[in-house]
Amino acid sequence: MTRKPISFEDLRANVHPIWSKQGMLLTSGDFSAGHFNTMTVGWGSLGVMWRRPFVQVVVRPTRYTHGFMEQYESFTLCAFPEAYRQALQILGTRSGRDGDKIAAAGLTPIASTQVAAPGFAEADLIVECRKMYWQDMDPSHFLDPAIESHYAKKDYHRIYFGEVVAVNGTEAYVGHA
Repeated sequence: MTRKPISFEDLRANVHPIWSKQGMLLTSGDFSAGHFNTMTVGWGSLGVMWRRPFVQVVVRPTRYTHGFMEQYESFTLCAFPEAYRQALQILGTRSGRDGDKIAAAGLTPIASTQVAAPGFAEADLIVECRKMYWQDMDPSHFLDPAIESHYAKKDYHRIYFGEVVAVNGTEAYVGHA
């Protein structure tokens, strides 16, 4: 996969379908130490907060990746071509507690350019982030009662904001003015 650095200002992505239909891999940990985990995420956002480019992701406390997000200061988000849909399915339904699900999915972790968390060789977009804020979701603030239906087990997400410190992607993600 041929990726190149992309400034946040030049990043072009149809964000809604990436999150809602395609999914992304959220990975936290330390590549050089061989201690990291990944999971497929379908909820999040990308934008500007406190005058910095940021992504927002949510992780339930019951997920194995939650411990990595708590322990490490960085994470990556990776988008993949359609051919990797099955790999993302595996990574979203199996737990890293139970074995090497990354190997089972056939993906190759690689070092990131600015953060300890790895990206993946097969990704067509890698967004490297440094955590800058977290907040536990408070169900008393749900204004739409239907939201509660996503939490049958009352396992409300922890929300993380990550400052985008590097973006690497294929030509498809480069905006042209």
